[in-house]
Amino acid sequence: MNAALKATDPEIAELIAAEETRQRDSIRLIASENYVSEAVLAATGSVLTNKYSEGYPGRRYYEGQANIDQIEKLANSRAETLFNIEHANTQPYSGSPANLAVYLAFCKPGDTVMGMGLPAGGHLTHGWKVSISGKFFRAVQYGVREDNHRIDFDQVRDMAKKERPRLLFAGGTAIPRTIDFDTFAEIAREVDAVFVADIAHISGLIAAGVHPSPAAVADVISTTTHKTLRGPRGGMLMCKKAHQKAIDRAVFPGLQGGPHNHTTAAIAVALKEAAQPAFKTYAAQIVANSKALAAAMVERGFELITGGSDNHLILCDLTNKGQPGKVVAQALDRAGIVLNYNSVPFDKRKPFDPSGIRLGTAAVTSRGFTEQHMPPIAEWMNQVTAAPDDEALAARIRGEVKELCDAHPAPGLPVG
Repeated sequence: MNAALKATDPEIAELIAAEETRQRDSIRLIASENYVSEAVLAATGSVLTNKYSEGYPGRRYYEGQANIDQIEKLANSRAETLFNIEHANTQPYSGSPANLAVYLAFCKPGDTVMGMGLPAGGHLTHGWKVSISGKFFRAVQYGVREDNHRIDFDQVRDMAKKERPRLLFAGGTAIPRTIDFDTFAEIAREVDAVFVADIAHISGLIAAGVHPSPAAVADVISTTTHKTLRGPRGGMLMCKKAHQKAIDRAVFPGLQGGPHNHTTAAIAVALKEAAQPAFKTYAAQIVANSKALAAAMVERGFELITGGSDNHLILCDLTNKGQPGKVVAQALDRAGIVLNYNSVPFDKRKPFDPSGIRLGTAAVTSRGFTEQHMPPIAEWMNQVTAAPDDEALAARIRGEVKELCDAHPAPGLPVG
């Protein structure tokens, strides 16, 4: 396959090879990224990409579905077993389309919806003003307390009783602490709202039992299939049987045509991997690494939102370090440590030039990093933050990073 690609399009082949090198030689701390296995890669790049399968198993609009139907049934049943849920739909193209399908299933344009505000750690698709979810619906947003950056459930309850939302979302993109799904569910029931748990970031942790599951209390669960679940780039919706018809109709024909069968197969593979005992060990190590990295950063004077982490994610406010997040993120990238600049709650800077950085430990844990490797990473970050323009320092650290990465090969990548 690589030989064919090189022969047909050497430019793309060269860029893919360069990306392999970058992923192999850098410490990847972007909280939404991971390394998939060779098996997931193989399914993603398979001949299943040739097949069109509009509809659902047993009810397709094209012939030749005998194999595809079995693949999709396997993916769905594995998700239902792994997450202890009554119905799964593995067709959504990604997390944002999955969330949009939830709106289509339960709302009409102009209905009130409620989710965590983006500046507090929520997601665009939970009703933020620049998203279609904030333009087509009347969105109200809850936040976090200014003193401890935790969700104020009294505020959430009061807002929900006042606004009477049709949907209530829990979850987000920059929440470093355990999400209290039970309390969200209680509030949703009090106002007769559909409770949607967006577990995109923590689905792998939930599958492994190291984060509480919303399966017993949520009407709908939305997730991506990459991040901590360590699958391909895709989406998934899970729900109670009572909502199966509404969810399935919203995905198809409501929003999408044919599913991406190669992605569905890769999701099935990832779900099988996540059901193995080794994945439970992996997920527990993600959390242990995150706690160790957070502690090491605090020791070096980094100011963490909520003071630490309960999951894979750490959010850091760099204001006390005298550097903006974008400058530090770009300097760390040059040093071989890849993360993203990010707004923090009550940020006084603009979103494209914010005060913070966001990092996560899913990808480094896939390489076999453990707690002992977290203090050196924190120290490299500390040195670069203190001198972001020092290119000699960045070059030295980049070399040290490569040595560490060479000792811990990444899954799915050729060894350099």
